[in-house]
Amino acid sequence: MDWQSGSPELWAFLESLHRGDILSGTVVAIERFGVFVALDDGPDHPTLPGVGFLGLPELSWRRFDDPSDVVQVGQRVSCEFMGSDTHNAEARLSLKVLELDPLQAFADRTVVGQEFRGTVETVAPIGIFVDLGDGIVGLVPSREIDGRPAAGPTEDFEVGEQIAVVVAEIELQTRRVFLSRSESNQ
Repeated sequence: MDWQSGSPELWAFLESLHRGDILSGTVVAIERFGVFVALDDGPDHPTLPGVGFLGLPELSWRRFDDPSDVVQVGQRVSCEFMGSDTHNAEARLSLKVLELDPLQAFADRTVVGQEFRGTVETVAPIGIFVDLGDGIVGLVPSREIDGRPAAGPTEDFEVGEQIAVVVAEIELQTRRVFLSRSESNQ
């Protein structure tokens, strides 16, 4: 279908938007691949539930199992316009960019060498993942990586166990937190 000839009002709306614009609307449909938003100032979409679309990575900084863990149908939202999807004739939106990034907040208040108590979330061959709270999960590698001390045998840990860890490195660009075992554990 030729969207431009089929819906000139929709194309005029999409072309009027600029990256970074803040748009408000109502969540009208939640799918496993994303969320549709009926935008307050936007026209109806000829085939989709809404002109605005939030892809899963743009819903939240925090991990979630289902999009309905973040938003509900009928909920009012304000989102940042990221760009137009010309294939689907929709406005690509981000909800998370308007929220404080918990990893950035953690990095701002944490120094390398700082000790935390956390909960073992996952035990994997590469190491143990430790939940430090506020949506921050770090990895204690099972073997030394780039000079970071190893956790030791991962079978020594159980999911749900409370352990003391030390921040070894925070990589904002790759969104990873590396931890080491605290001296108080050993």
